[in-house]
Amino acid sequence: MRAGVRSRESRRLLLEAGAEEFAQTGFYQTKVSSIAARAGLTQPDFYIHFESKEQMYKELVKSFRTLVNETVQSMKIGPDFSEAEVLRRGQAFLEAIFRMLSNNPAITRVGFYQAADSVHIKAEMAEHIKKHLLAAQRWGSCREELDPELTAECVIGLIERLTLTKLLPGRESPSVLAKQARSLLYHGMLASGD
Repeated sequence: MRAGVRSRESRRLLLEAGAEEFAQTGFYQTKVSSIAARAGLTQPDFYIHFESKEQMYKELVKSFRTLVNETVQSMKIGPDFSEAEVLRRGQAFLEAIFRMLSNNPAITRVGFYQAADSVHIKAEMAEHIKKHLLAAQRWGSCREELDPELTAECVIGLIERLTLTKLLPGRESPSVLAKQARSLLYHGMLASGD
């Protein structure tokens, strides 16, 4: 194996191991030696790639933020979408979010729940959803009396809680959660639909 490829692979292994360690034991309890051992490497290997565990942690949170932003940016609705298309796209958006969180469980625990920046990451998600809700109100696809900011915060709360209680423990799949969340968000809880 060439040195550059070996170096990239070592870095990748360290990041994966770091995410697992931080997710399981938290930032303060995680030791560089534990990260290196989990990666099958040594502490000197760790310090070749990272100055400190703080630097690694920040990089993991940054990569989580990037994943979230890329997924949230995929949400697209337009003025000429039918109600069926709005429902389909809403479910696709929720499923994409749940799938991204599910595919990256350790980094999700770090970036969505542990990191101080998690508050800002969720605020950015809510702001993006709010922007789309405002547009949907202008186009007549969304009820005018809904407060877009409050609704966006409710969506984030729903995603946050379902990820913690259903998705990460493997109790539900991203598609099932997306379908249930979409049904609740778009149709409410009342049998009559009022």
